[in-house]
Order: sequence, then C-alpha cells, then structure tokens
Amino acid sequence: MVISKIKDQFRIEFEFTSSWHSIVEYVKEIPGRQFDSPSKCWFIPISQQRHIENLVKRFGFTCLPERKCESVGDIPPLPELTVSIPLAREPYSYQKSGIAYCLEKKRCIVGDKPGLGKTGQAIGAIIGAKSFPCLIICPATLKINWEREIDIWSGGQRKALILDDRNKNKWHLCLEAKIADFIIVNYESLAKYFVESIPSKKRLIKLNTIVLNQNSKLFKSVIIDESHRIKNGGSLQSKLSMLLSQNREFRLMLTGTPVVNNPADIIPQLMAMGRLGEFGGYKDFISRYCEGGRGACNLKELNYKLSLSCFYQREKADVLKDLPAKTRQTIICDIATRKEYTDAERNLISYLRQYKNATDGQVRRAMKGEVIVTINVLRQIAARGKVKAVKEFLDDMMEQGEKVILFMNLIELGDKFKELYPTAVVIRGGISMEGKQIAIDRFQKDPDCKLAICNIKAAGVGITLTSASNVAFVEFPWTYADCEQCEDRAHRIGQKDNVTCFYFLGRKTIDERMYQIIQAKKGIAAQVTGSTEEVEESMVDMLANLFDKD
Repeated sequence: MVISKIKDQFRIEFEFTSSWHSIVEYVKEIPGRQFDSPSKCWFIPISQQRHIENLVKRFGFTCLPERKCESVGDIPPLPELTVSIPLAREPYSYQKSGIAYCLEKKRCIVGDKPGLGKTGQAIGAIIGAKSFPCLIICPATLKINWEREIDIWSGGQRKALILDDRNKNKWHLCLEAKIADFIIVNYESLAKYFVESIPSKKRLIKLNTIVLNQNSKLFKSVIIDESHRIKNGGSLQSKLSMLLSQNREFRLMLTGTPVVNNPADIIPQLMAMGRLGEFGGYKDFISRYCEGGRGACNLKELNYKLSLSCFYQREKADVLKDLPAKTRQTIICDIATRKEYTDAERNLISYLRQYKNATDGQVRRAMKGEVIVTINVLRQIAARGKVKAVKEFLDDMMEQGEKVILFMNLIELGDKFKELYPTAVVIRGGISMEGKQIAIDRFQKDPDCKLAICNIKAAGVGITLTSASNVAFVEFPWTYADCEQCEDRAHRIGQKDNVTCFYFLGRKTIDERMYQIIQAKKGIAAQVTGSTEEVEESMVDMLANLFDKD
C-alpha cells in the first residue's frame, strides 16, 4: 500500500486485501477525493494532509518521496565512426554508428531489434578498441554462432574458444599464449568455470559472498548476449554475470528488449555496466521509475537518460535505406540426436561410396533412389535434434514482440512446436482451404499471434504472411529457388521492408553440406528440367563429392 505525492495531489494505491473495504470507506469521506479507473488509484488534494497522515498510521501505508515532473529532451543522433577498424566484412552505415557509440560509451546496451546485426556491432567495437581478451556470455544454443561470427567479421585474424569439459582446466593458457582473443561460455556454465566458492544456501546468496577464481580476472572486456536474461537479479546466473562484468573496460549488453515486464528489469543490466549510480542507485530508481516497485512511471525520462548515457535502439523501419530486401543468417547448433545421426550417417557414407564406385548405369540409377531416401532420413534426424535451439530462438524473438514464420517438412516437428506454442497457427497439408485462410487471417491481423508453423510444401507458395519480417527454417528445401519461395511469404516485390531469414543448421551434419551446395549452386533449378526428383538426383552427386573429401 503506497502513497506518493505528485504536484498538488496525493496518489493512493493499495491491494484488495482484507482491509480494502475499510480503506475505501475512509477515503470516500475525504473532501475532493477522485478515483482514476485506468490506474485504479485514488487522488487526494494536497490540502488533505491530515487525512493522509491518518491513513499512514491506521492502515500502514508507505509514503514515497514527492514525484518530480519528467525531465526529457531531444535525443542526439548516434556518432559517426571516424576510425578505421580491421574488419573483413563491411558494416552497414547504421552498424558503423552503433560501433562508434560503443567505442564512445564503453559500457552500454546495444538494443537494436532482431536482424540488424547486434553481434557484428559488438565484435566490431571490441576489435576496434583492441579490448582483449573478451568474455562472451550467451545462451547455449548461440555459442557456435558467436564463434563463427567472430571468424567471419575478423577474417580469421581473431580466434574464439568455446569453454567445455575438454579445456576446463587449461583454457586460460590459450589467453596467456595469446592464441585466443574471445572466450565463449553459456549462462548455465558460469559457476563451473569461474567460481572458486559459493554459499551452500543458494536462495540466500549475496554478491559479496561469491568468490570468483583467479582466471576470471583475465578479461579486459565482456559481452552479455540476450542480456534481458539477467533481469531477475536474484538468480545465480544474474549475479555471476554482474560479478564477471565488474572492472572491465568494455561491457556490452546485447538485447532488443532490455525491459521485458517493467523498468526494474533493467536494474541488473545497469549494475553489470556499473551505471546504476547514474540513475540514483537502487532505491531512487525503484522510486522514480517503478512506482516504489509496483509498476512503471516516468518512462519518457528513463528512455531519455538511458539514451544519453548507455543505450541505443533502432527498428528495421529506421534503417531500411541501408538494408537489402532480404538478409540471410545461418545459426549453427548442436543437435540432441547425435548418436542416432552418427549411425545413420555411417550408412549414408557407405551407400555413397558404393554409388560412386558403381559402373553399371542401371545399378547406379537404382542406388541413387536408395541414397535419396537415406539422405532424407539423415536430414529428418538432424531436424528433430534442433528443437531446443529453435525454441530458445523463438522464445527470445517473441519476447521482443517479433512475429516469426517457421518452416519445416516433418509433421511430427510441426506437432511438437504446436505443443510448445499452443497459440500458434498451423498451415500444412490436410487442412481445408477455409481453415488455412482462417489461420492466415489470424496471423496477419492478430498482434498477439506471434508464430506461424508452416509446412514447406503446403505454405511455401501462394499465401501472404507479410505481418512478419522474420522467417526461420528448421528444415529447408532442396533448391535455392524453393528457399526463396518460402522466404517470400513474408516479402512482396515493391514492399519497403527487410525480411530476415534464419536457417538452423545442425553442426557437423548434412545440413551444412546441403546449405553449402544450395548457396554455391543458386542456379541449380535452371540446370535441370522438370521435377523435384531430378533436382534431388543432381544433388546426390554433389553430396557424394563433399563426403568423399572427409
């Protein structure tokens, strides 16, 4: 129960507890009182100070300091990048501005919306500042992607090491020998690699009772990806993230949603950056921007102060002039079906070798069909093993308010994702035209419908799902042309928008080989005439050659 002073009024807020009826009866007797329905609060004239004092004594209200008017102004444009950074990939103009902001502020939140390249901006800033070694804390499913992006952006000049049980006791030697510039670890493993001791009663753990090991002091900078994950400051992962960020020259938080539920979500991120004091400290922040911890207020001022000191964010619409119509991103992930996959791959390699060595044309044709079946089995096993990685991706995207079109072939995969996301719409074979149209209309018009689960054959052509600008593939078609058909459900010629296409590829699986062929042979559809079967058969020879190189 809270009373706060705003200009010439007192604002009274209380819960419907056992005493609520008595409180209401008392308030109704106060002259000049008014009830505000949207906020469900009473407002009392400042002249009724005596009644307010009685409320505090009688019902135990908490009095907050007087709330000042919001202090806002014009947010200045982001700075221009004036220094040369040795990157192998040319950043877009808006990404250069983001890199410049990071270099200037050093401790900040990179808040661009999905698809705008927060990862590249963070890597560019660290390379530009030569702030090595750098610790990257990220979701488990993104570790491989970070390793790959560092290699791409640095042109192989900067090395990344993913922490695992094989290097648990010697990874620090790679830093000391300067053969690794970035160390990548997931949130769940922070204690394993960086904690010396921790209290046994985990619910009562305080920051000053956690002792980090000596290796944790080796880093000059830290990047926390999907930093909204540390919004619960009481969790062990949040506390370790904050501790590992202390005293680093560069501290970059990457998230399109720094605030998920209320302004208090950003407090752990501000603490990780060492900037909470700039907002008055914990108590003043809660009082000024969280209505004493119960809500949200003065949000324009908070956004203004954040933008001046440590935060920037762009929507796709803000940077369309820099973006192509479509951008593609591969997300390499470990699969949960590795043993089953390895056994099936062994069978495929055996078939491919027999196929390559066969000299009789009729035998080769017969074997080719068997190989295609085996390839499809292998692809399906890989697809089933990506569910966890795709779920983490979808959770983060939808938490940021983004809509996603998710493509796959397997019916069982569609059923699994529908089970995980009951409010999603499903577009696949076996659904009537009327049912499909209902699903399409709901996805297009309902802002709360964030996910469309689509079968490649049933939804790859002829439908419009342009309310989304994100397309993701758990499985993908055999040809570049068919991939484009699916991507174009979210994009139309003349449409002034950017569509980001995410391809989930199982690490060290046939996915990587297939995607490699499709991108290398974008004209494959024009090289064969007729059916999909002919395209698949032409791919067999290419795959046989790729596997033969191993």
